[in-house]
Amino acid sequence: MRFTLLVVLVALTLVGCSSRQLTDNLNGSTAQRLVTHSIDDLMGELEHERLERLKGQRVYLETNFPYPSRQKASGDHSLVKDYADKRLALALQRQFGAQMVDSKAQADQVMNVFYNSLATDQSDFGFSVPLGFIPGIGQNAKINLITLEKYHGISEMYYFIGATGVENRSDTLQAVVRTDALGLPFITIPFSNLDREE
Repeated sequence: MRFTLLVVLVALTLVGCSSRQLTDNLNGSTAQRLVTHSIDDLMGELEHERLERLKGQRVYLETNFPYPSRQKASGDHSLVKDYADKRLALALQRQFGAQMVDSKAQADQVMNVFYNSLATDQSDFGFSVPLGFIPGIGQNAKINLITLEKYHGISEMYYFIGATGVENRSDTLQAVVRTDALGLPFITIPFSNLDREE
């Protein structure tokens, strides 16, 4: 009896697995919605007490992102970054009454933004039984005993704002939109904050 219990415990330990994958590929509606909703939520995190003084001010927006998700034909800017830039400019105009300008020379305030993340993050962990290679199914076939499958859109940024764009650093702002699932042997139970009521 003890030997059987030991074998079962060792087997469960060996089949328990965890994996994590960062994805910059936005193919598919779910990935696109995760990222765009997280960008939208990020704009809701903007610090009102710090940005309320922008009302009526001319603001030049300069943004930085370390890794372009996709290449534009005309340069190396990220399409996702461009989307976030436009959403940020709109938030500054609508929420704070800023007037956006095209150059530092025209600006009363410069906002220097650093995006840390504009992507999806996928991770699975729990216990599963690997089936090995089965023709027609794929080489990573498995049966979930109990797993937590996470698929998140994560947007993160911080900024400097002032007359030259190097004054007044903000806190790091982050927004996470989730579409997770509990994987069981014959059913997957989804739970998510992806769907939005506008």
